[in-house]
Amino acid sequence: MTFLDLLQKKRDGQALAGAEIEFIISDYLKDRIPDYQMSALLMAIYFQGMNDNETVTLTRLMRDSGVVMDFSHLDGPKVDKHSTGGVGDKVSLILAPLMAAAGIYVPMISGRGLGHTGGTLDKLEAIPGFRTQLSLREFRELTEKIGACLIGQTAEICPADRRLYALRDVTGTVPAMPLICASILSKKLAEGLNALVLDVKVGRGAIFEEAAQAEELALRLIQTGLAFNLKIIAVLTDMSQPLGHAIGNWLEVLEAIEVLQGRGPDDVVQVTLALGAAMLKAAGKVNDWRKGREQLSLLLHNGAAWEKFLQIVRAQGGEIAVLEQPKKYSPPQHREQVLSEQAGFVAGIDARTLGRLSMNLGAGRMQLKQAVDPLAGITLHKKIGDRVERGELLATWQSSTVAITPDWRATLHDCIRFAIVSPKLPPTLIARFDETGKYGWE
Repeated sequence: MTFLDLLQKKRDGQALAGAEIEFIISDYLKDRIPDYQMSALLMAIYFQGMNDNETVTLTRLMRDSGVVMDFSHLDGPKVDKHSTGGVGDKVSLILAPLMAAAGIYVPMISGRGLGHTGGTLDKLEAIPGFRTQLSLREFRELTEKIGACLIGQTAEICPADRRLYALRDVTGTVPAMPLICASILSKKLAEGLNALVLDVKVGRGAIFEEAAQAEELALRLIQTGLAFNLKIIAVLTDMSQPLGHAIGNWLEVLEAIEVLQGRGPDDVVQVTLALGAAMLKAAGKVNDWRKGREQLSLLLHNGAAWEKFLQIVRAQGGEIAVLEQPKKYSPPQHREQVLSEQAGFVAGIDARTLGRLSMNLGAGRMQLKQAVDPLAGITLHKKIGDRVERGELLATWQSSTVAITPDWRATLHDCIRFAIVSPKLPPTLIARFDETGKYGWE
């Protein structure tokens, strides 16, 4: 058996046996398979897919390629949340301290930006001094002490996923369904969780633009999780436009702070409370979604979630002063306001292109080891359904690394579609799933 034999087998649409997948992962980690050959296999999987047995096997091998955490000694439920990625998605920054304030342990291993979507680690590292690269001992101790800790993938956790994740980002294989499942679940299973809540984005700014694909991913993740006795609830949320108003790392931290202080954009609050209620339900803390949302809303408004966030930031080395007084943060070198060239109602926003524009400004990566500008990004002052007059402020963008070009200005204007009459607003919350099926919202 050679890797080339297995590559050709998957290229031709055949299923790989468990021993064959084990051979691939083992040899790749031993550097016996070069990146260019593994990239070819990822592309073959993208086109030919994997069946349930292959996906479960790949997930298990990726989980077991490193350390699996054990939090069984803690006296409360261990639950995490994962988003499939979107533009302006800063919910993890809010949800981790919120759930810790609600008595849930949240050991969260997060990722960096993938394609046009932002990454939780890049947002956290926009906070001066914040350390995401902690040892597993620190990760364990802070989770026990505070109730939540947010770190990046260490060398010990799922090394197979870490290497494959980087390859997927630069080979156009991010949307491969079995690779998404294995990547998400291997990391989450390595956290030693009791349950997991998934935010599956659907729309132009998400990995999957169509609801049918997003639903397929949700069901496949739930089905794969059952093989590991992991309780999973999936929530489908809208990504036809950016979530909130802020796109870019430090800008999104500021918007997360607003929500943690009981304010912030309605759509961000809705998604946060829906996912939080799902986490409470998965943990067995509540049976009624409405009661769960009410309980968490109280923690946002009484200061408990905000205090927990400050506790997390302080414990992980971040500067509290810039969170309490954001004006202390250095201003960007370039900032420009974009005024509307026409009047009407905002009828559509191309979230994917806005995400790419934010990347061009420096908020994301074009190459694997590229540095990120924490100040780069876009603030949208208008969303779908808003009335806009000609010459009114539409967006503000900023960067400390690149100057804004005329082409980008034209692209931004093209991202926003207008209508004469007020459009129907897209639902922020689309559906929810568990092992028993699909449900709507009360």
